[in-house]
Amino acid sequence: MTDYEDLLPFTTGRTLKILFVSSSGGHLSQLLQLRPWWEDHDRRWVTFDLPDARSKLGGEQLIPAAYPTTRNIPNLVRNWALARRLLDEWVPDVIVSNGAGVAVPFFVIGRNKQIPTVYLEVYDRVDSRTLTGRLCRPFADLFLVQWPEQQVLYPNSRLVGPLY
Repeated sequence: MTDYEDLLPFTTGRTLKILFVSSSGGHLSQLLQLRPWWEDHDRRWVTFDLPDARSKLGGEQLIPAAYPTTRNIPNLVRNWALARRLLDEWVPDVIVSNGAGVAVPFFVIGRNKQIPTVYLEVYDRVDSRTLTGRLCRPFADLFLVQWPEQQVLYPNSRLVGPLY
């Protein structure tokens, strides 16, 4: 695994407030692979309040997001309100996500509030770009990919290698 401190130089030498935003299931599992980087920092997790997410997060602070997010305008509005409220109440040092749709409002509002955003493209999309990756990229301060083939899809991205 890559030394993520090298990729996120603004994070070295201090305890961070990290906001992780993702769908449950595989998206959440991939962010949990970053445990060596985040385990000593203050963190919160925005994801779907489902049994798998509660199980994977254990004692972590889970902030429930509205789901489903795919082609669901009412839940987009709910998650937009959640992002606005949360980012007004608790200002993280960085927002980290790998999708899916729940990430978009957090990246837009985070960018407007000048909160650094980091997007990690998912492990299993090697030959095409994800919709969330395309939507979040303009708002991402750092765009990370796990495969060299993904760098072709996302010019100027940083290769971190596979998390699994």
